[in-house]
Amino acid sequence: MRRGRSARRRARELALQGLYQWLVGGQDAAAIEGDLIESEGREGADDLGKKADLSHYRELLHGTIDGADELRRQFAPYLDRSVDALSPIEHGILLIGTYEMQQRLEIPYRVVINEAVELAKSFGGTDGFKYVNGVLDKVAGQLRPAEVAARARMIILNYPNNPTAATGATGLKS
Repeated sequence: MRRGRSARRRARELALQGLYQWLVGGQDAAAIEGDLIESEGREGADDLGKKADLSHYRELLHGTIDGADELRRQFAPYLDRSVDALSPIEHGILLIGTYEMQQRLEIPYRVVINEAVELAKSFGGTDGFKYVNGVLDKVAGQLRPAEVAARARMIILNYPNNPTAATGATGLKS
């Protein structure tokens, strides 16, 4: 394991591995979880609990599998191909990212997208991270419009040559 990886990131990696097993092999969430514990062994499982946020892993794994149809409906309009044509890695990452955007509102949408991009860079194809980024950016606009709009306003107001920021025409303090 690389240094500096957070317990949440490790949880996302494990969830992606589990989703891969589900998408490719058709295993259910309980079997996937059992395989993880078995593969780590007793001592390894205890160590894994120190390196990964296992409750977040379980939430992601079960939440994405249980809600997969609804999650796919959220991101499918932004795909340039059918959901079935996605690689299992991209598919799993989009499920995780969409789930976190929909269910974990305390995680900023930019963090969700960044974590998904990092997963795609680590596990996906050469340019898969660009695709994941583009799709999840559109999903964010759909699921978190106020948060996306607030970020856009902050970017505009902080742009160095923005006349709106200088005049305060938006009513927001600059």
